[in-house]
Amino acid sequence: MTDAFIDLRSDTVTRPTAAMRAAMLDVEVGDDVFGEDPTTNLLEQDVAALLGHEAGLFTPTGSMANQLGLRLLVGLGEELVADQQAHVVRAELGAAAVFSGITTRTWASDRGRLVASAVRDIAEPNAGAYSVSTTAIAVENTHNFGGGTVQPASEVSAVQAFAREHGIAVHLDGARLWNAHVASATPLHELAAGFDTVSVCLSKGLGAPVGSVLVGSTERIAAARIWRKRYGGGMRQTGFLAAAARFAVTHHVERLAEDHANARVLAAALDVDPDTVETNIVFAEVSDPPAFVAAAAAAGVRVMQLGPRRVRLVTHLDVSDDDAARAAEVLARLPR
Repeated sequence: MTDAFIDLRSDTVTRPTAAMRAAMLDVEVGDDVFGEDPTTNLLEQDVAALLGHEAGLFTPTGSMANQLGLRLLVGLGEELVADQQAHVVRAELGAAAVFSGITTRTWASDRGRLVASAVRDIAEPNAGAYSVSTTAIAVENTHNFGGGTVQPASEVSAVQAFAREHGIAVHLDGARLWNAHVASATPLHELAAGFDTVSVCLSKGLGAPVGSVLVGSTERIAAARIWRKRYGGGMRQTGFLAAAARFAVTHHVERLAEDHANARVLAAALDVDPDTVETNIVFAEVSDPPAFVAAAAAAGVRVMQLGPRRVRLVTHLDVSDDDAARAAEVLARLPR
């Protein structure tokens, strides 16, 4: 870190590396609303290819990518089902209801882990004329509020099979799909296979300053491009941002293993069960989160309260091995 703090609040706090900044300066740009920014076009093509989908769309935020995906799959007054801790339910400010008229129901989950039977129990694909029919299922991988949980491939496959059988679409919130790829050693295209739309974030673990990409069929992405503009997300010379994102995708994926290892160092210092730390997110139970957060900050470590008895720590590109070890020493001394 370049300042006095080791910032573990989120993997969104990273700053571009010197090499990324150089890539941003030496780039060809154009008007992306007209589809004329060559660097953005390459980013969209690259990410779509990595995920095994036909086309991609660059968006300024992960929330916008998710909301565009849901907009394509769920009609006005129709139903999305997701787990009760899903980011699209808890952390996107009701956008699916506000912008798209989508109703939502949720199933209970343990650490956000997907269980196909829970989805089957709640989904109602053909609810008749007097109830709301389920038209899409949302899956999150890795799962943010679950603590960086990697979804079991067998359960994902079972949910997708159920969805296909009943004509239900499936959206993947893959904001941290890169982490799932590294942690599970599963190719990205396999993790993204079988989903109708997939969002991936470039400004979390990969360290780009801005942006996400939504992928899907050519037809769906063409429709998403119109909705992006309608939502106010049509940007112009986005190539500067896309260049940073392309650099991140090329150079910062495999290094996520370092973040995962550093997360386990922090978990050990806080007596957190290592089996609950699959990627770069650690949740620790403390008796007084505001006091813990304040004491950690006073000692040079920033963490985030996330719940009445819980704090979150997230490792990332700007947290070195030495930073993680130093933070672990600080946090281990604090009363919990």
